[in-house]
Amino acid sequence: MSAVDLLDFSPEVAEALSAKKPIVALESTIITHGMAYPRNVETARSVEEAAREMGAVPATIAVIDGRFRVGLNGQEIERLGELTGGVVKASRRDLALVAARKGSAGTTVAATMFIASLAGLEVFATGGIGGVHRGAEETFDISADLVELARTRVAVVCAGAKSILDIEKTLEYLETQGVAIVGYRCDEFPAFYARSSGFKLEHRCDGLHDLARMIRLQRDIGPGGLLIANPIPENHALEQAAIEERIAEAVADAKAQGVGKKEATPFLLERVVELTEGKSLEANIALIRNNAVLAAQAAAELARL
Repeated sequence: MSAVDLLDFSPEVAEALSAKKPIVALESTIITHGMAYPRNVETARSVEEAAREMGAVPATIAVIDGRFRVGLNGQEIERLGELTGGVVKASRRDLALVAARKGSAGTTVAATMFIASLAGLEVFATGGIGGVHRGAEETFDISADLVELARTRVAVVCAGAKSILDIEKTLEYLETQGVAIVGYRCDEFPAFYARSSGFKLEHRCDGLHDLARMIRLQRDIGPGGLLIANPIPENHALEQAAIEERIAEAVADAKAQGVGKKEATPFLLERVVELTEGKSLEANIALIRNNAVLAAQAAAELARL
């Protein structure tokens, strides 16, 4: 059996593929591990609607009962959202193991990229990519997302790397891996909740036609995908210095409580939500929708090339 044999398409996505309509891949960890029920389900539906409003078909990706689902219906989104405690978080390395026991999982950036590529999708919208964790010089905690970006030819629209990470080291690692990065209407790599990180980008794009050509050429040339940095909208952005202080507090709390590597990201994000009195959650939702909009616009432009 090949990985392609495990693919199941929703009727909507299957029809869009056949008709060569614009499609945007979306990850499912926002449902399973991003936030509590029912906000997770509401957000997932809102993000899908944002893509539809731009003329693209949303294809939320997950593992359900051992199958790689490309496009979820409302019932499946609800089921994943309610069963967050019994659904694992799967990176690419976990897919075969989850499928073998007919399990269900929310897919990370790395796993979603892999399945999207199998399905023939070109564009994927997420919130923020994983990266090099703070203190990685001691823990070697580096997200598999970065390796996947270097080997899988899918364009990823993100609001930069999650602010809880070491962004400088993340960018250095991406450069070492040969990952192409372009800022969409920005000169600095965004920092998730904040619009800038202080780290300059070498490439900038200001129009959808040029962005679509970059995506298509990167897919043709490779070796990996194109990382599209799309800053959070100004009216939802948090002040960089203030959020950095809250993150530092969260990191100290995680260290004091001995939070393990796999639990670090959800712990830190949840703690930052508490420390910002919910402002970071609202920012998170806004940037994910914003990324879905740009990804849908890019997918529509790709369909016209």
